[in-house]
Amino acid sequence: MKKRFFKIIACEIAVREISFVAAQSPHLVDLEFLTQGLHDIPCTGGAEIQRRIDAVPAGKYDAILLGYGLCGNLLRGLRPSHAPLVIPRAHDCITLLLGSKERYVERQAARVGSYYYSSGWLECRQRRGDETPPANEAFQPMRADAPQIDEAARREMAQKYGEDGATYLLEMMGEWTKHYTHGALIEFDFTRALRLGEQVLDICKRRGWEYEEVRGDLGLLQRWVDGKWDERDFLVVQPEQQIAPCHDERIFKAEAVSHPGNPIAST
Repeated sequence: MKKRFFKIIACEIAVREISFVAAQSPHLVDLEFLTQGLHDIPCTGGAEIQRRIDAVPAGKYDAILLGYGLCGNLLRGLRPSHAPLVIPRAHDCITLLLGSKERYVERQAARVGSYYYSSGWLECRQRRGDETPPANEAFQPMRADAPQIDEAARREMAQKYGEDGATYLLEMMGEWTKHYTHGALIEFDFTRALRLGEQVLDICKRRGWEYEEVRGDLGLLQRWVDGKWDERDFLVVQPEQQIAPCHDERIFKAEAVSHPGNPIAST
C-alpha cells in the first residue's frame, strides 16, 4: 500500500475518537480541529470551514478529510481548490461515533427521545476554557437555550424569520430538554478511564431521564482515515465540484460548480 498524506479538518466534538483512529492509520495524517458549534450559524460556520480548506497548501496532501456530517447543511456549497474532499455519509457526529448511517437510523427509530453524549460533547466547554456550567443547566455545549445565544445568531435569525419568528424560535430552543427521556452515552474502551458515565448519569438524574450506555463503533472513522472510501459510506468531491445535501440514503452528493452559462450537474 502506498503511504498517502491526508489533512483532516474536523469538529472538536470527535477529537479523541479521530485522534485514536488517526494514530492507527497506515497513512500520514495532519489534524486540525475547529470549535464545536459552527453548525449553529451554518452560513458563517460553512464560510469558516471553506477558509480552512482554502488555506491548505496546494500539492502537499493527497486529500482533505472533513470530519463533519450533514449538521444543519453546514457543508452546503463547500468545494476543494486542489486536493479532493472526502466526507463520511453521516447525519451528524452521532453517526460518526455509532459507525454507520444505518445504525444511526435504527437507533433513532428504536429509542425515540434519546439525547446522545460522548467524550467530546462533555469536554468541549472545558476545552474552550469555560468550566462553569450554564445557570439553566442546559447540557448542549453551545447556544442550546435562548439566554445563551449570541447576538450575531439572533440578528441572523431575525433577518431570516422576522423579529416575532426569531423570538418564537428562541423560546422553542429553550424548551429543548422536554423532548427527551433518555441520556445515552456513546462509550469506547479507550474512554472508560474518563468515567464519563458518572457525569451523564448525574445529568440524567437531574433531568429525570433514564440513563443508557451505547457501545461506540469507530469502523466508519477508521476507514475514512485509512483511505478506504467506498461510495456507499463516503463522498469524494473533486475540484470543480461542490458539496450538496440530498434527501435520500446518500445524505450528500457532489455537484459541478456552476459557471455563467453552464448548468449544474450532480453525481
